Amino acid sequence: MDETYIAMWSGPRNLSTAMMRSFENRTDTVVLDEPFYAHFLKETNLDHPGREEIILKQDNNWDRIVKRITGPIPGSKKIWYQKHMAQHNSRGCDISWIKKFQNCILIRDPKYVIQSYHKQYPFPNKKLLGYSQQIDIVRLIENEQGLTPPIFDVEDILKNPKQALKKICISVGIKFSEKMLKWPKGKRNSDGIWAKYWYKNVESSSEFEPFQKKHVTIEKDLIPLYDKCLIDYSSMYEKRTIP
Repeated sequence: MDETYIAMWSGPRNLSTAMMRSFENRTDTVVLDEPFYAHFLKETNLDHPGREEIILKQDNNWDRIVKRITGPIPGSKKIWYQKHMAQHNSRGCDISWIKKFQNCILIRDPKYVIQSYHKQYPFPNKKLLGYSQQIDIVRLIENEQGLTPPIFDVEDILKNPKQALKKICISVGIKFSEKMLKWPKGKRNSDGIWAKYWYKNVESSSEFEPFQKKHVTIEKDLIPLYDKCLIDYSSMYEKRTIP
């Protein structure tokens, strides 16, 4: 089996950590959790929980990070699954390194993202939700490779996890494993040091939660933000891979 580098590009509150758990449960895969988070915090000066500790303990030099994540796969594994937050791609930073990767885009209706994320952390603009950066990634790959990268919607995944995971595996050129459907509860050494602030729900999970249609009301002052994000989301949704 050839080595496979997977970059899963998500925004916040997008099932991204559960997806990382799913891949980590494979015997042939090692995972990496948000390698550019410290760089993002340092560049933006955002006051996220644990900011100083994250910047202190995680490498925040863009070029060094790129060299590491495009280097040899750790642990003699064949697959390196990297969980990336699209919003961590700061303006002016070179993302041409992604051409080496099997890139997937993980999207979710912005009304759910805004409602969930805003409970924990207020945000001033759509750049912090990752939709516009996901669009940039899609366009880069389309221009370079002539193909749209696989785009998966959270709702589709939750409605049929097994079928969705099979499609994801096909799209990145690996075999599906039943081990991806369930995982042990608890913390992981692979989790970022920010896990104590953000990962409470996933630490108590052992599989993808059943899909439930939820009624969400967007606060009036957040409607302009929602409308902007919806344009990018809808553009990607039309191109999504349907399980």
